[in-house]
Amino acid sequence: MPVNLADFKYSTPIPIRFSDIDAFGNVSNTIYLTYFEIARQSYWKDIIKWDLRQHGIILGKSEIHYLKPLVQEDQVKCYVRTSRIGNSSFDVMYILVKVTPNGEEICTTGKSLCVSYDYTAKKPIGIPKEERQRMIEYDEPGLITNTN
Repeated sequence: MPVNLADFKYSTPIPIRFSDIDAFGNVSNTIYLTYFEIARQSYWKDIIKWDLRQHGIILGKSEIHYLKPLVQEDQVKCYVRTSRIGNSSFDVMYILVKVTPNGEEICTTGKSLCVSYDYTAKKPIGIPKEERQRMIEYDEPGLITNTN
C-alpha cells in the first residue's frame, strides 16, 4: 500500500506500554490494531465529531503492513485519514511512525473498513450527512474515493 505522509493532516501520539512488548522486546504484532483504534477514535472525536451514541460504527475488516519493529523506548505517533467513502461504509488509513532526531520513520501502515451501523436495528445504515461532509472536507475531496 503506497503511502505519502503529506496526504495526512491528522496525527495523535501513541504511548507504548510495558504490556505491549513481546518476549523479544518488540511491540507485539497483536497490539497494532489497538494503536490504530486509539488513533481512529481520536480522529473521529476531534475532527469528524462522530457521536457514537447516536450513530454506531463497526469494524468490517483490517489490514496491517509491518515494515519496521517498534520497541518500548520509541516515541510513536499515528497518522489517520479517510480514504474512501461509500453509502454505509468507508475506509480509514493509518501510518505509524517512530519520531527520531532525523525525522519520522514509517514503521507500519494499515487500513480498516468501517461500517456505519444501527445497533438497535442490527443493520448497516447510511453514513450520517454531517460526518460524511466533515470527512470529505478535512481529508480533501481529491484524495477520497467516493463510491456512492
